[in-house]
Amino acid sequence: MIWWPTEVPTLQYGLITLRKPEERDIVPIFEGVQDPLIPKFTRIPANYQMANAEHYVRERSPNGFTMETEIQLVLEYDGNFAGAISFHTLVLDEAKAEIGYWITANARGKGIATAATKLLTGYGFETIGFHRIEALVVESNKPSLKVLANAGYEQEGVLRDKSCCGDGTRENMVLFAALRHEWEA
Repeated sequence: MIWWPTEVPTLQYGLITLRKPEERDIVPIFEGVQDPLIPKFTRIPANYQMANAEHYVRERSPNGFTMETEIQLVLEYDGNFAGAISFHTLVLDEAKAEIGYWITANARGKGIATAATKLLTGYGFETIGFHRIEALVVESNKPSLKVLANAGYEQEGVLRDKSCCGDGTRENMVLFAALRHEWEA
């Protein structure tokens, strides 16, 4: 059974905080996604504008939560903006979710994404009650493949030509999943 929280959670582990997006995050979100790796490996468009960040904070995040379609969180490391992480593509009657994240360039390679993924996954299983949490990663995004493996997700397969890139080419995506009965935080 799924328990949907009454408010967007704030989750903490060591120097990592996951919390709801706020007005103060608009500029860091906009600046963070200007990194060309973000649109290359995520569904965030390459032409992301300040208005997109404003919409994300002011409308998409709160509306998605209210409508029980997604939980969008800001990732902070040692009090500094370090990216975003979410549960989206929810199928609540099947207790399924997809996890996604992006990390700022200066926060990469430090285990921050792995720890944040474990933190949110644990919350998804233990508090919300998901049975299965999936992740889809562009096959050429080797660091993200490593994040999910280190966070306890199992690779289940490769979806050929699943992702359409901005230049019209296609890339394979790797499907990972974690199951509640196998989860060890």
